Amino acid sequence: MSAEIIYSDATRLAELIRSKEVSPVEIVQAYLDRIEAVNPKINAIVTRVDGVLDAARAAEKAVLAGDELGPLHGVPFTVKDSIDTAGVPTQRGSPIFKGRIPDIDATSVARMKQAGGLLLAKTNLPEFSYWIESDNLLTGRSNNPWDLTRTPGGSSGGESAAIPAGMSPLGLGTDLTISVRGPAAQTGIVALKATHGRVPMTGIWPRAPRRFWHVGPMARSVRDLALAFLQLAGPDGQDAFATSIGQFDAGVGREPGRRLRVGWLVGPGFGPVDPEVGATVKAAAEALKDIGCFVEPVRIPALERDFALDIFNRLHVMETKPAFAEATAGRSPEELYTMAKSILALPDTPMKDYIDAEQAAERLRDGYAAYFKNYDALITPVLPIPAHKHGAVELVIDGQKVDVSYVQGATVPLSITGLPGLSMRFGTSKEGLPIGVQLVGSWLAESTILYLASLLESVSTVRDLHPKL
Repeated sequence: MSAEIIYSDATRLAELIRSKEVSPVEIVQAYLDRIEAVNPKINAIVTRVDGVLDAARAAEKAVLAGDELGPLHGVPFTVKDSIDTAGVPTQRGSPIFKGRIPDIDATSVARMKQAGGLLLAKTNLPEFSYWIESDNLLTGRSNNPWDLTRTPGGSSGGESAAIPAGMSPLGLGTDLTISVRGPAAQTGIVALKATHGRVPMTGIWPRAPRRFWHVGPMARSVRDLALAFLQLAGPDGQDAFATSIGQFDAGVGREPGRRLRVGWLVGPGFGPVDPEVGATVKAAAEALKDIGCFVEPVRIPALERDFALDIFNRLHVMETKPAFAEATAGRSPEELYTMAKSILALPDTPMKDYIDAEQAAERLRDGYAAYFKNYDALITPVLPIPAHKHGAVELVIDGQKVDVSYVQGATVPLSITGLPGLSMRFGTSKEGLPIGVQLVGSWLAESTILYLASLLESVSTVRDLHPKL
């Protein structure tokens, strides 16, 4: 039963608990045993929560007493170590914050607990959540469970490694340019970056540039993303960006009698893309066409005019550096790792370039608005390649040599525009690594991409879902 538990999705675990087929205690113990067995190889879990078994016993008593149960009652979940957890260390991947213990849960964590979830552990990340590989001076480097010599991504790399390895069924990550969607693609799970402001960022650091930061669920199944999103979405009276209540229905993505219109795009506009990845995007598009959607290849001129990664790079320096300077003031250089040092050393963006970048961001938003006048969704790559080797500085993608930061080419446009994006596996590379696709919806249209993702999930031919550890 233990193997069945650790590879079940959260929705199934909640059903087993509610029907009294499995105790929350048995489930939590199965995950603790799995962490003990495989985390030394992967280093995804950085803190285990004391008292989680006591919480599981209390959850079991509530089931036996016939109490009203939340939708995640008794289900363990994990949280990226940049998200505040009351009474549990939140160290942000830096010796500067070693031993930091918040008094209050982040809004997202509190909402998962209110739904009955049990906080199991905290997961690894890059220093200050600021890189595409999860490595830092405090808790070290996380490895991809499909190939330990490769990265599980960043910045939510601990979450992306823990879930496919059977150490967690469901987790919370954060996303600035790539950080739930890219890692999910690198390890073959699913992740959702909702419309900016749908889920409050209260209790999460850093917030700069706060108009681009998101928090979102990472999971085994699309239905788990929908279930978690239902718990997480909505204003909290603290995050001024989180103002949208909005209707949300995870099971409805189309109007009666109308075919969904879906475009697919591999390039131009994202930088070079590996042919295997491009073929996977096309295969996902063809699958939706076979199901009954109207599908065709498209181009978005705004992506071709302004490279989104360049826009972001010109904007974030001016907003990130002050936050990093404040956090590191008076600290020894030995306490800083690669990204903090790099960002603090960057020259300020000239004001003209900053204003030009702001205008380019507006053009990008307008370009997507024009696209969504005619289409319901867009399919793109998540990453231009499968998971790369640890420590890569440059990559050769489809014959072109590029800086490793180019892996953000297809994800950063959604961060700048605030559009929702969902990452899911739909293929396998010749080396046996997961390949993901990204489903993009219009603003507040999470139900559409969740619906389409559920269709793709139902016809996926991927069978090797669990890495051998």
